Amino acid sequence: MLKHVIAPARSFTQIPNEIIRHPRLSLAAKGLLLFQLALPPGVDLSLSEAAGRAGIKKTAFGRAKNELRAEGYVHEWRRQTNGGRWATTQLISNVPLTAEEARAVRDGAGEAGRAPVPVPPAPTPPTVDAPAIGAPTPPAVGRSQEKTGENTSHPPHHPLADRAAQALTAVTRGERRLRLSSRDVSALAPLAAEWLQRGATLMDLREALTADLPQPVRSARGLLRNRLLRKLPDPDPAPEPRPRPQPLRACEGGCGRIIRPVADETACRECRRESAAAVHDTSGAVAATERGMAAVRAALRMA
Repeated sequence: MLKHVIAPARSFTQIPNEIIRHPRLSLAAKGLLLFQLALPPGVDLSLSEAAGRAGIKKTAFGRAKNELRAEGYVHEWRRQTNGGRWATTQLISNVPLTAEEARAVRDGAGEAGRAPVPVPPAPTPPTVDAPAIGAPTPPAVGRSQEKTGENTSHPPHHPLADRAAQALTAVTRGERRLRLSSRDVSALAPLAAEWLQRGATLMDLREALTADLPQPVRSARGLLRNRLLRKLPDPDPAPEPRPRPQPLRACEGGCGRIIRPVADETACRECRRESAAAVHDTSGAVAATERGMAAVRAALRMA
């Protein structure tokens, strides 16, 4: 295979090969991460907005975001503002960060005078000839931003968290390699609650979390968190709206009843039956009877 590569002179971003060749990241996840890392300094764009500009559809965006979170390239924190609304801070990094390292980057970027803990350095790019004009800017460890385009109306505690905690305990009780502390269960419960909200059963959770376990399991909490994020089922499609019922109307057969049409009928069942019988009557007796009954009803209404 032949390659022809020219080092750009300006407007480029240094991306570690580890991201481009990552075996567990889909093309959508890599594209979303690269789009974010390539944003100019000072541009504050949430992940959902970046996905929209990159042409990533809603379902693919959800999977891509879960993959990036599971691999440590995306971290999120929710907080309540003074006005009572919930806002989310997102951290996007070009190297995988643990939860502790991500918090240190966040706090170091947001609080003056507080030094973050050391984070793993980005892989050193291969040496290339210097471009004729300009020079690359140093790669940023992370990009911290306030999320403005995603749903922040719910507090961190999921309404199904209690049920999810019980489900996690039931699923992992029989597997020694997946023993969890009460703190681990509480931390994973919101993720499992998302499964329950999307219609997953206890059997679905057990199959996703306990199948093909590695030997050995170094971190039960880390393994389960990865699987809960990476295998999260798609949400059920919204049900189609039911048609509105027809308005009430008076029967046009002369009986005086009030009916609610199912389709385009204008008379009640009894009047339609009498009308159908009159059509097939050849002697005229039914028609005469109907005229007599109509006269009786009219007289009763006049009385």
